[in-house]
Amino acid sequence: MKRWWLTLFCVLIAWPSWADNGAAEKRMLDIASELRCLVCQNESIAASRADLAVDLRQQIREQIQAGKTDTDIRNYMVDRYGDFVLYRTPLKTTTLLLWFGPMLLLAFGFLVLTVTLQRRRSGVVDTALSDDERKRAQALLAQTSDTGTSP
Repeated sequence: MKRWWLTLFCVLIAWPSWADNGAAEKRMLDIASELRCLVCQNESIAASRADLAVDLRQQIREQIQAGKTDTDIRNYMVDRYGDFVLYRTPLKTTTLLLWFGPMLLLAFGFLVLTVTLQRRRSGVVDTALSDDERKRAQALLAQTSDTGTSP
């Protein structure tokens, strides 16, 4: 009989968490999938198994239970950890290099390639060999072709 009462008591205590856990958990995973794990950096908080990610998921759950909106939760994470925590970084003055840096590097690479090719093209000069140079070259070629070895 005591075991039955203990089981009933445990069920009554756990009942509120079972009731809306599915919707809250889905909402937590949706928010966590948009946030970067600060330890792993290539995984979302939802996918990471790092201790910090577990703690952050718990913070998100607590804020959901406190009635905060998704935007409030994201703003809290950005205020605490900076824009780096977001996968979709906003366009601000502090993130301009992040947004336009790759394009600037690509343009700089094309500029370097163009300058290098122009210098290489202008450095090549077609000069004709003099008669003495031509005779010497023919003699060297004839000498190597006869013996099959270089002089």
